Amino acid sequence: MLTRFFLMGLDRKAGLVLTVLALLAVLVPVMTLVVPEGSPWHLSIFSVSLLGKYLCFALLALALDLVWGYVGILSLGHAAFFALGGYAMGMYLMRQIGPRGVYGNPILPDFMVFLNWKELPWYWLGFDHFAFAALMVLVVPGVLAFAFGWFAFRSRVTGVYLSIITQALTFALLLAFFRNDMGFGGNNGLTDFKEILGYDIQAPGTRVGLFLATVAALALSYMIASGIIASKLGKVLVAIRDTESRVRFLGYDTESYKLFAWTLSACMAGVAGALYVPQVGIINPSEFAPASSIEAVIWVAVGGRGTLAGAILGAVLVNFGKSYFTGALPELWLFALGGLFVLVTLFLPKGLLGLWAQLTARLPSGKGKGAPNGKTADQKGM
Repeated sequence: MLTRFFLMGLDRKAGLVLTVLALLAVLVPVMTLVVPEGSPWHLSIFSVSLLGKYLCFALLALALDLVWGYVGILSLGHAAFFALGGYAMGMYLMRQIGPRGVYGNPILPDFMVFLNWKELPWYWLGFDHFAFAALMVLVVPGVLAFAFGWFAFRSRVTGVYLSIITQALTFALLLAFFRNDMGFGGNNGLTDFKEILGYDIQAPGTRVGLFLATVAALALSYMIASGIIASKLGKVLVAIRDTESRVRFLGYDTESYKLFAWTLSACMAGVAGALYVPQVGIINPSEFAPASSIEAVIWVAVGGRGTLAGAILGAVLVNFGKSYFTGALPELWLFALGGLFVLVTLFLPKGLLGLWAQLTARLPSGKGKGAPNGKTADQKGM
């Protein structure tokens, strides 16, 4: 039954996405670990980490597209779930430092010793085990999303009001995590990680392993999302997006459907954050910034809302452009990003994938395909 669920969402577009991810999973390790450094085909560890970061953002965009593109919930606070997943992984990585920290305390992280904490807070207990931390990566964002969604959806808060509340949620968490007495490193956050699962986190093999884990997580999340959209559940979600009142009139509990998609999306965002932290090497309250959530919305809009694959494409392309232009034109990048969003909204409402679909639809289908005598639909209408 599980196999049937995954196969249900496999179309040509999904096959292309999974093929590209499979190629990355093969080529990147070979180009990094096998090809010698002097070769033009060698891929540096920095480039591997950068690609891994892009794919983490792609997973966040995929999570956002699931609720925005198919349920109609425009979230301006998905960075909160991303950051919570990142903090859960960061807490595990901090516990692995042990006596190798600056102050040599085997239990307390360096920032707690500096702030004169006497014992480890109760909510840090268990994070010395990877399995517990991995569970919290899903549970913490999932529980927060479930609680938030329960009250918001049951109160029938929708549209721009819901978007504003999600933005307020992530801003509140930003202010809370900035406080030193929260026990999460305050403004500096968590950093100086040493190892993960017993492996040196800076070693080339570990970096490649983290990249492969990100590829696997993105592929699995894409298959789950595609399977949901192709199922009867997905049809109900799309109907809720288009006309929720009619779906409710037919007897569906629309709040429960929205709550399911919202919670699943938050868990996916948490996984993205957890994979992001060991590859970047730091997690701090700036990840909660509302601007981060707005950027994720731009990624989805640029790639194509309601396409899944477009969200991945948009996240990779925009962040690649950001990496380049922040170095080449640092003063103009934010204006370019805002202008890109305006242009896409006005002229490409379906994003890059929508533009591609329009262009391919206008190509002549050839004789024997489509219209009789090789005529296109446009020619028939003339």
